[in-house]
Amino acid sequence: MPGETIGQHERFSYVGLEERIPRDHPLWTIGARADAVLRRLSPVFKKMYADGGRPLIPPERLLKAQLLIALYSVQSDRQFCESLSWNLLY
Repeated sequence: MPGETIGQHERFSYVGLEERIPRDHPLWTIGARADAVLRRLSPVFKKMYADGGRPLIPPERLLKAQLLIALYSVQSDRQFCESLSWNLLY
């Protein structure tokens, strides 16, 4: 009989994205400040959008994406969406 079978979950190390990015990285500070500003603007955004209709992407998320696009000099929204799958800093 061959050796013991190891389950799939025991072969991999699961680490959250927050643990992979150093705590002294500037994006932590920028993200915290952006969250604070967007939290204050949230009531304004809620007034701008209707209660019914199709689900939408939260405006806060769109604005944070635009901030990352500007900070990393990404050429377009499409290029940003393509790079989301491999750049952990986003």
